[in-house]
Amino acid sequence: MHRTLRSAIASALSGAVLLASPGIVFGATWDIDPVHSAVGFSVRHMMVSTVHGSFGKYTAWVSIDDADIAKSTAHIEIDAASISTGNDKRDDHLRSADFFDVAHFPKIVFDSTRVERRGQASLSLTGNLTIRNVTRPVVLDVSGLTGEVKDPWGGTRRGATATTKISRKDFGLNWNKALDTGGVVVGDEVTIVLEVELTKKNG
Repeated sequence: MHRTLRSAIASALSGAVLLASPGIVFGATWDIDPVHSAVGFSVRHMMVSTVHGSFGKYTAWVSIDDADIAKSTAHIEIDAASISTGNDKRDDHLRSADFFDVAHFPKIVFDSTRVERRGQASLSLTGNLTIRNVTRPVVLDVSGLTGEVKDPWGGTRRGATATTKISRKDFGLNWNKALDTGGVVVGDEVTIVLEVELTKKNG
């Protein structure tokens, strides 16, 4: 057999062995399960209490490469109009041009740019967050990243919690009113918490 042909066959067989080997781990793609996930936030109100809210509509996909976590990626899209704080009047104000201006900026988007491991089940997820067409870098602290779990319906799941803090003014959410006693009605710092349950894509 010609040497070049033998070399080509050997190379092909070697590649097939690598692909079949159970010890080789490749990145898997996951979708967020909105029924068992939550995208929440909190912000100080009147300098005396904390208001909590959430977004009810969102989509996300995550690619997790456990063998080389730096190759992992994440993309999240949130329907800004789905904001809810438990008060219709306040929610309408948050949808208005004073805040999210959902008529002109319907989506809040996060795209990861870097992933770093921070211990056995923790990650640092850096990415670009876009609100009202303003994009800023943010870092999400990801904790409690679980291993894969088989559900009763033949699917595969895993979960995690991601948190970060942002300045709403950095994204053009500037509305406020001063208090007679000092301070303002709405705080600047917003805490964001994502509780995510992911389902593994087949194929």
